[in-house]
Amino acid sequence: MKNKFLKTLRVLFVEDEEKLSKLLKNAIGDNFFKFSIAHDGEEGLELFEKIAPDVVITDINMPKMNGLEMAKAIKAIDKSVPIIILSAFSETEKLLNAIDVGVVKYLIKPFDPDELLEYIISLEEHFGEREIELRDGYLYNKTKKTLYKKSRYVVLSKKEKQFIELLIEYYEEGIYVVSDAIIKKRLWEDEASDERLRTFVRRVRAKTSKELIKNIKSEGYQIVAS
Repeated sequence: MKNKFLKTLRVLFVEDEEKLSKLLKNAIGDNFFKFSIAHDGEEGLELFEKIAPDVVITDINMPKMNGLEMAKAIKAIDKSVPIIILSAFSETEKLLNAIDVGVVKYLIKPFDPDELLEYIISLEEHFGEREIELRDGYLYNKTKKTLYKKSRYVVLSKKEKQFIELLIEYYEEGIYVVSDAIIKKRLWEDEASDERLRTFVRRVRAKTSKELIKNIKSEGYQIVAS
């Protein structure tokens, strides 16, 4: 099933049955930009924090941390991420718990992989126009407010994420340069010095690219689109 929207998605599948993991990856994995697998809830949560997937698909009954516990932990990190539960169980209690956690879909095993794909396609409106192509091979995901270098998730601190988000916000409004004063006000509650800002920006550039964030002398900074 060829679909342009699916090809933009990074999917995390969490399932302790290795055979099922391989079967599902073989059946639908090529439809996505990236399809990653974890084998228990703890590994799933660690991988989520590392790669910031767009969609999570998970079993419920798993060792170390079950799917609902993992889903709750994921939602605490990112409320917007759609989580799909696959389970051999259909008890009302488990279904209600899944809804409480914020799971968007509950499929009973055995399930049709095409049904799963069709549901994920239906999420397109949820994501909307979500990616901006930036200089030097970077992509910014507006829905998740995350930065990628090709398929690699760029790990940034909370303040660094706020900085990139601010630059993107102004870029989209057609105000390409964000003044030093505005950046300082958004990022620090106390009064920040020019040197503190310059040091901060150098650190962000070291994690990303000098080509990505441009300094406009005596004006401020801007993010550079491709």
